Amino acid sequence: MPPTLRAASGVQSSDLSSYQHAVRLVLTSDVITSTRPRPGTLEQVLRWADQMTSDFRDILGYTLVATTRQVRLIRKLDALDDTLAAVFAAKSGRPFDRRRLAYLCLVLASFQRSRVEISLADLVRTFTPHANAIDGLGFDPAVTQHRAAVVDVLDWLVDRGVLRLSDGSVESWANDTDRGDALYDIDHDISAALFRPARPMQHLTSAAGLLDATFTSTKRQARREAAAQRSARALIEYPVVYYAQVEPEIAEALSQSGVAENLARLTGLAVERRAEGIMLADAGGRFTDRPFPGRGGAVNRAAGLLLAKIADVIEDPNESPPVLEAPAESDDQKDLLARIDSGLPVAGVVTELAWSAPAEPDHPERTSASPQRPPLSVPFIAETRLRLMIDELYHELGAASFTITWQQDPRGLLAAAVSFLCDLRLLRRVPGGVLVLPAAARYRNIKLALPATRAEGQLALDFGGSDSDE
Repeated sequence: MPPTLRAASGVQSSDLSSYQHAVRLVLTSDVITSTRPRPGTLEQVLRWADQMTSDFRDILGYTLVATTRQVRLIRKLDALDDTLAAVFAAKSGRPFDRRRLAYLCLVLASFQRSRVEISLADLVRTFTPHANAIDGLGFDPAVTQHRAAVVDVLDWLVDRGVLRLSDGSVESWANDTDRGDALYDIDHDISAALFRPARPMQHLTSAAGLLDATFTSTKRQARREAAAQRSARALIEYPVVYYAQVEPEIAEALSQSGVAENLARLTGLAVERRAEGIMLADAGGRFTDRPFPGRGGAVNRAAGLLLAKIADVIEDPNESPPVLEAPAESDDQKDLLARIDSGLPVAGVVTELAWSAPAEPDHPERTSASPQRPPLSVPFIAETRLRLMIDELYHELGAASFTITWQQDPRGLLAAAVSFLCDLRLLRRVPGGVLVLPAAARYRNIKLALPATRAEGQLALDFGGSDSDE
């Protein structure tokens, strides 16, 4: 039996769109304050805090922390993926490297509840010995790259309201660490809300310890409820869910009516079902950080043109791209966890209380209740063919069409476009090329959606927009 429709149960029909807008704001914001993401947002969200707290808990298993000064959604993680790193980025849009992530943790750890303000000089003096105690990290104010990393971290914290500049400037310190300084007020509540690990970090032996335990209950009803929440989380967090690539319990929950329709009422999006999977369609671009197709710069447009080229190959009766089985998401997860765990320190782990990857018990009734679906078989496009496609685009449109950033770097643009399409779950990288996933077929006529102009008699797509985030 599908779960009872309970999203927005206490919301009047006339207020439903306002409630759904508030839900989308919470889901797309890492933290909401009086100024972030924009003034007035906090008030819009707090109006519905009680109803959202209930909906997020019951439908998704998430915890909403709402006060008069900030709102933060504490998510459960069922899997790790590369897109999670997008939360941590400098003002330029460049993702934080490992040094900046480490400095961020050390700076947050240096805040003491007894202090309501801190000078930049004192902060640096506090965290420097801790940074220097970590092999391969360190901090030297004489090194430009180290100072730049600190500046990016402080800007990130100021943007989220953890710090508020009251005097001086971080730029003056970066230019002269002996004479320059800055004074910051500390908001300990927002600081605590930003850093909420699922378990004590010092007790982890694997990054898998940060993930929610899988279907470990021996009671069928408890497992069904857990499957409903995990399937809802998969559908809300990812562009598309393919039945053959997820656990049978999740595929079964999403293939039935109930979970997806509940999310549609919660968010205001539309459910789109196909034989291979399911997605929440966001035609208005109200619920995504990666609009596609759209005016997202050269990478976004090149990705669309690349999909059109791929569709031409697949639909050409004279072409016969090989068909391969798409690996399950669990295979990607094992590889990613192994890469993360390879960087864990060996010393200092409290092994007697440690959490590692949860063991999943064998439930005999699962096979009959949730049959395993056949693997997903999809077309394969070789890397050499992809390179030929991008070369054709440069020839057809002219190198100048791809902005200064990319006009001399077709291989770099190809790599960025493919990565973008993989994030959207339209392509899947495999050795030697990519697999074309079913949702890519939605964009086979994508050229019709891309604005075009005429320049000197040659077709030229509008690649306007900033490339700083690409």
